[in-house]
Amino acid sequence: MQWTDRIGRRLKLRDLHILLAVAQAGSMSRAADRLAISHPVISKTIAELEYALGVRLLDRTAQGTEPTSYGRALLSCGTVVFDELRRGVQEIAFLSDPTVGELRIGSAAPYIEGLVPAVIERLAERYPKIKFQIKDTDAVTLCGMLRERKLDLVVGRVPSPVFGEDLISEFLFDDRIRVVAGLKSPWSRRRHIKLAELSEEPWLLPEADNIATALIFESFRAAGLTPPTPRVVSNSVTLRIRLVETGGFIAALPESTLRFGAGRMRIKILPVRLRAEGPPAVAISLKNRTPNPIARLFVEELRAFANPLMKKKPPRQVRGS
Repeated sequence: MQWTDRIGRRLKLRDLHILLAVAQAGSMSRAADRLAISHPVISKTIAELEYALGVRLLDRTAQGTEPTSYGRALLSCGTVVFDELRRGVQEIAFLSDPTVGELRIGSAAPYIEGLVPAVIERLAERYPKIKFQIKDTDAVTLCGMLRERKLDLVVGRVPSPVFGEDLISEFLFDDRIRVVAGLKSPWSRRRHIKLAELSEEPWLLPEADNIATALIFESFRAAGLTPPTPRVVSNSVTLRIRLVETGGFIAALPESTLRFGAGRMRIKILPVRLRAEGPPAVAISLKNRTPNPIARLFVEELRAFANPLMKKKPPRQVRGS
């Protein structure tokens, strides 16, 4: 197949845009409404695309349309094309005015509670025309959104199995887990506490597959102790903080969350040593993707904020090198 003869003169960005709209809407009529064009135009465009490529791109059903395997391949390519065009426009805008642009960030709850808002506040003050979109969910979902090009950057602690050869990570800092109690708790007045003393206390913990829970359990086992049975299980950092503040519970939180949210938390770090260490906090991006220039500003500011938390070692690349 000659590119110029079969495809080059027929496949246009507008065609890809219409195909993407149909796939997202699930039907040609809904796509026509969203794009404010007629249904026959949509149908004709898809038919011409299928003729040019020599394959069926969409399956028509009573419920609407869905991409074939060929359609999904072209949609994947189209997503990359539009993302790279978007990046190019961002780069031009940034070169003409570094204070303008948009950054889409994903992060987990512990960082949304403290570090990420602190960085955004500083950048928003310095660059008032930059817009931010924040997604708060688990690491697997965030990395999936990176791959789908729905995010520019992910900040957080991510287990190694989540990574693939398509993702690249920059070391930010080692974020230790701290055992905490509310200021009203009798434990907050103790100067020396052994981990064994807390084994029967009412713990607040995330779900079993969360990194923090794994580190707490590992620390108890390393000390020859049976891990505690949590009284409350929730991945909501906000809920755990509020319950700890009542003084009736023990919890574990990342040091960064405590440092950057300390001004509004009625919580005290307990003098308890945990033996386990988790993965470091990293900035994750999609490999071989044109970078968003504002993402570098964010990472540089994040490093400045996190500097007190960093051990004395140079920044390093974690995965994807």
